[in-house]
Amino acid sequence: MKLHYGLNDLKDLDFMAFLPVILPVIALGTLLVLIALIDLYRNRKRRENVLIWALIILFVNTFGPILYFVIGRKDGENS
Repeated sequence: MKLHYGLNDLKDLDFMAFLPVILPVIALGTLLVLIALIDLYRNRKRRENVLIWALIILFVNTFGPILYFVIGRKDGENS
């Protein structure tokens, strides 16, 4: 069993075989980010820390939008 792989071993991989698995995950993550940013923009007057939430949504990939919907929306409802 080979424990270390080099860059030359990657040329033997068939990336098109992984595409049906990877593409829906990328599309779902992008859609989740867009929905979270649209919701943040529409409710920017009621939300606290809009810039921080925008950065979290953008840079914490899939977990950023989920955190926003779970924590960030409740944060602005109290005001």
